[in-house]
Amino acid sequence: MENKKTKTFDAVKMMREIRDKISSETSNMTFEELKKYIETRIKKSGLKPVGQ
Repeated sequence: MENKKTKTFDAVKMMREIRDKISSETSNMTFEELKKYIETRIKKSGLKPVGQ
């Protein structure tokens, strides 16, 4: 007996798209620029880093 379900959300595809977008945005950044990028993204997301 087979139960085939149609995917409405593909988490792997979404993760790959997000990873590719971040990689393209940060590919030519220096370490300092990358740190600033991460800090900015964390502030915009409203999430708190672990331990804070």
